[in-house]
Amino acid sequence: MEKVVLKANKRSLTGKQVKTLRRAGQLPGVLYGHGVKPTPIVMDAHDAKLTLGRSTSSSLITLNLEGKEYPTLVREKQRDFIKNYLLHVDFQVISMTEKIRAHISIELTGASPAVNDFNAIIVTGLNELEVESLPNDLPERIVVDIASLVNIGEGIHVRDLTVPDKVKVLDDPDEMIAFATAPKEEVIEEVVPEVAVEEMVEPELIEKGKKEEEVPEEGAEEEKK
Repeated sequence: MEKVVLKANKRSLTGKQVKTLRRAGQLPGVLYGHGVKPTPIVMDAHDAKLTLGRSTSSSLITLNLEGKEYPTLVREKQRDFIKNYLLHVDFQVISMTEKIRAHISIELTGASPAVNDFNAIIVTGLNELEVESLPNDLPERIVVDIASLVNIGEGIHVRDLTVPDKVKVLDDPDEMIAFATAPKEEVIEEVVPEVAVEEMVEPELIEKGKKEEEVPEEGAEEEKK
């Protein structure tokens, strides 16, 4: 596995003052974890974007803090989604000899015959796995081939995944990863033509009119006399 190194320095500015760092092209963060007191840090924003853009939640990042290296995992990224840049990053220092828990992203690949042959729709469930292993044994991602979904109604579960022997999956084996379901049928509503509606209503109106004509007005019989 290629060693990924990111340089950082200790940070004195905190709170709202970090806006000054961002305007200067710096990215604030914090370093904490195994044998380390929580330490505010700052990195070059451009270098951090390039390094972290290629990493996953299970990628080992060696953080070089003023000459001393720490093996870390990125635990949280705060991002401005409108302007698309990082605001803050949390790095957890880990022990390379102790097992840790991490979330591994699931990547679907391939083509499902159920889609091609029966116009099925692939519904996804879990998009990441929680696993436990030594840091060096953590996979960056779990690749799942949906070519095994041949017919409608077939699915891929956690128990069907192939993971390295040294990695323990902590999720429920019955959790769904992907499922081939039938497409929804379009419901066609029957529209009654306006002409037909008028034909149904008009006789009733005419009939009412006749009845009204047959009712003599008050005093009409007296005038005849």
